[in-house]
Amino acid sequence: MMALPSGEQLRFLEKQSRKIGSKIPNAAVPGIWKLEHVWGKNNPEPTSSNGAILRGLKATLQIKGSEGHNLELINSVELLGIRLSFCGPGRLVQRRPLLFFHFHHLHLDVAGRRLLSIPLPVPSSAREPFFALIAKDQTDTGVVWMAARGRGGGLALWVRDHTFET
Repeated sequence: MMALPSGEQLRFLEKQSRKIGSKIPNAAVPGIWKLEHVWGKNNPEPTSSNGAILRGLKATLQIKGSEGHNLELINSVELLGIRLSFCGPGRLVQRRPLLFFHFHHLHLDVAGRRLLSIPLPVPSSAREPFFALIAKDQTDTGVVWMAARGRGGGLALWVRDHTFET
């Protein structure tokens, strides 16, 4: 693929992943993923205002771990040195795969210093959030991307951030 995929291309890839799975290996999921575009549940075009706001807030999804069943997720936004993050466990299941997760804590950090940590209730298994992983690929310029549809029906496209990875 030459550029980041369009919503139409992602919907095509999603149909394929529903039939045969996304074929995203568990080892390819961990990393730091910056949110690039979001689409509403039935919207064929990305929601430009939400995407721009979330990019401006440096919205990231960090996935740590090497085993599909023992992952740690950190979903965060940051502005002017103030970082709000939700942290908790995740696991990959089935062939698509589905990335199930829930957040145990909400953290507020200012200038790298934790000011607040609030425990969060664990949702019932029937209400546990997930991302149905659709596809992962790389553009001709080397940008690695991953797309997924959330439990609420929204579609997200992330690009891998290699800046802080070791």
